[in-house]
Amino acid sequence: MRLHSADLGLAFDGDGDRVIAVDHVGNVVDGDQTIALFALDMDSRGELDRRSVVVTVMTNAGFHSAMRDAGITVHTTPVGDRHVLVAMESTSSVLGGEQSGHIILRRHATTGDGLLAGVLLVDLVRRNNTPLERLAVEAMIPLPQHLINVKVNAVVHDVAHVCADDVAHAEQSLGGVGRVLLRASGTEPLIRVMVEAATDDDARQIASDLADAVAKRLGGSR
Repeated sequence: MRLHSADLGLAFDGDGDRVIAVDHVGNVVDGDQTIALFALDMDSRGELDRRSVVVTVMTNAGFHSAMRDAGITVHTTPVGDRHVLVAMESTSSVLGGEQSGHIILRRHATTGDGLLAGVLLVDLVRRNNTPLERLAVEAMIPLPQHLINVKVNAVVHDVAHVCADDVAHAEQSLGGVGRVLLRASGTEPLIRVMVEAATDDDARQIASDLADAVAKRLGGSR
């Protein structure tokens, strides 16, 4: 970015259905921040039907805080673009997506389209005549988030119940700021341990401790 003096950059996955942006100083702008930007921009122009947006359980707490401050309703689904689309249809929402950059703009498409989202993000930056760096910070302040995958011998569907005591201990360590999420992968024998905390060090340490506890309880490994 800085080498070419570019205003922003866009990175797409192999089939182009996801997009992650980078601002002019090299900061990553993920799906949560892009959806927040779209939500606030569409709402200001009266284009956010139902004043609602659909995201998944992986969405950063900072997003929820920003939407709450703006008076925008957030509907939360399990991970997966299909879950997001079903919820968008049932709530008549026109915007939804995932932290990974899978963004659905239902006025234009019924599936994630990274190229479309990228073009609309560039248009948003152009219309505001403001650097993406500033726009992203003004849209939301993400809490530090850390994710660890724990390998287990078999898929565990009720991991939150099985590891309830470990989760409760981790939540106490947060001091009232952040959250803990345990999620079993739907395709692999993995438990995804996600922690958001007030600082990056806290998020990493609490996630590491919880991952160790989960591995011990389920006979898995990191």
